[in-house]
Amino acid sequence: MSNEKNEAKLDKVSGSVKETVGKVTDNEKLQSEGVAEKVKGAVKEGIEDVKDTVEGIKEGLSDKEDK
Repeated sequence: MSNEKNEAKLDKVSGSVKETVGKVTDNEKLQSEGVAEKVKGAVKEGIEDVKDTVEGIKEGLSDKEDK
């Protein structure tokens, strides 16, 4: 797994923690920050998935050209 993908997962986890702590402590700002961080992580992870897919396609095409 790439470093970027690990960072994305970390953003999602820390966002979940912030959101939960915000709910428990009735801190709307912290809760909102957590939601935003989770979304940021999900977007980063999606971008990395697209990059991985494109790389796989490029490798597949390269393998076909070599034959």
